[in-house]
Amino acid sequence: MTLLEARGLGKHFGGLHAVQDVDLDVHPGHVTAIIGPNGAGKSTLFNLLAGFYRPTSGTVRMDGRDITGMSPHRIVAHGIARTFQTTSLFGDATVLDNVLSGRIVRSRSTVVDAVLHTPRHRREERTNLDKAMEVLEFTGLTEYRNDLAARVPQEAQKRVSIALALATEPQLLLLDEPAAGLTEEETEGFARLIRRIVDRGVTVCLVEHRMSMVMSLADHILVLDHGREIASGTPDAVRTDPQVIEAYLGTHHDDGPDHNADSNSADHNSADHNGADKNTTGRDVAGRGAEKGGNTC
Repeated sequence: MTLLEARGLGKHFGGLHAVQDVDLDVHPGHVTAIIGPNGAGKSTLFNLLAGFYRPTSGTVRMDGRDITGMSPHRIVAHGIARTFQTTSLFGDATVLDNVLSGRIVRSRSTVVDAVLHTPRHRREERTNLDKAMEVLEFTGLTEYRNDLAARVPQEAQKRVSIALALATEPQLLLLDEPAAGLTEEETEGFARLIRRIVDRGVTVCLVEHRMSMVMSLADHILVLDHGREIASGTPDAVRTDPQVIEAYLGTHHDDGPDHNADSNSADHNSADHNGADKNTTGRDVAGRGAEKGGNTC
């Protein structure tokens, strides 16, 4: 059974082929990782899956339904939530209010309900608050609930982004470099959180440069290079694939990838993303905005 299926997916920016003829299968209950060198098209692929880019070619199906070219907020409603490499929350709002914003996609109340404070609106408010508090506890953020999002530590802000995404009740969570900028200890904590998210019943697909995290978490890995798939398989199969070693991992593929990824950071300045997802985590994962900036892989 396949939860998310992409076939022949492509995206061109003028003469630049950022993603070319990519197939991807994400199975429920699994962690699928997308890796590749800087500029390989990883975040562009995420943007296609989440609706921030319209594909030039190919199709995307979620739980059997064609979602190709749908807007981000409609895709969130179909069960896909996405976090971004650079967190950008509602900084002048509390952590709790940020997480509550993720409930908008599940709202059934109308403006009239809100103005008149109808029973339906009151029930929904209680449900949303209960859900937000449960997600805050799950992500270890209860102590920060009344703090302004801009004032909590970076690692906590990343967890707020995940909590906001979980508040939308996704079937599939797309995580774009969740460990970027974190210490080794914080990275291990995030790996544990991701395992708990999967245990919660949410399927995870992630882009990540830290190979130790990828190899320990992933059930399946897709490797991109210059926008094309060069390998796909289990961590052990990918680790020993000659094309992967040549294109990305290098000859010292036990510890080389982590060093390479950390020293190069992420692909923010790659040409395949002029205008991607810099300032969107809080608004867009809840389907409230559109993509404004650019983070690249």
